[in-house]
Amino acid sequence: KTICVGNIYLGGTGKTPLTIKIYEILKQLDIKVATVKKNYSNQKDEQLLLKKKTQLIIADTREAAINKGINQKYDYLVFDDGLQDTKIDFNIKLACFKSKYWIGNGQLLPAGPMREKISSLKKFDAVFLNGKSDNFEQIKNQIKNINSNIKIFKTSYKISDIQKYDLVSKYLIFSGIGNSSDFKNILLENKFNIVREMVFADHYDYSLNELEKIINIGKNENLKIITTEKDFMKIPEEFKKEINFLTIDLIIQDEKKLVKFLTK
Repeated sequence: KTICVGNIYLGGTGKTPLTIKIYEILKQLDIKVATVKKNYSNQKDEQLLLKKKTQLIIADTREAAINKGINQKYDYLVFDDGLQDTKIDFNIKLACFKSKYWIGNGQLLPAGPMREKISSLKKFDAVFLNGKSDNFEQIKNQIKNINSNIKIFKTSYKISDIQKYDLVSKYLIFSGIGNSSDFKNILLENKFNIVREMVFADHYDYSLNELEKIINIGKNENLKIITTEKDFMKIPEEFKKEINFLTIDLIIQDEKKLVKFLTK
């Protein structure tokens, strides 16, 4: 069986955390499962994170990944990204959105943030809406008007290692992810005192000079440094003792419903 965790909205919608969560759910059910990432040279951070937390197959094409999965006798493959790959008809197609942004202005690239029209939800099996939204019912109704059979799941993030942090301290945070405001917001919600924030492009490849600069700012201004777990994957060992990363769990509001859906 193939499950694709993708999006039709540009940028960070939470695909990788959901891929890991689905992997963990299936693993707990004693299903032989692997995750799949197409080999993009600019996405080594996601590959490293998936490799750390899952059994990962990396291939130049998704068809090649499926063949690897068959040869290695996996029961399920969970693809991180790939809804726009027309060569594969995945068994289960999942679309991720940030509730706050939903579909933005609804326009296709480059006029808006959409990779496909919202009407493409007709061909998907479930939608995952991450984070808080004041107009959740409105979004839900819009989705159901397009596809009355589609499943809708609400998700949120929770810091799983908050006890190791001193909330009295002042912090410098930096990230190079699809949606850096999510990283900052979860810290603020948990009462971190953020004095400085440095934002880089998605999948950013930090130079040694940039990392030295970040660490020196922290030392000179007496700030503790935090980044995302995905960013931390790319940092050379010699810098890691100066930088902490935030461990975040994806919480699915009705996980039993998701288990039933994935294994029906």
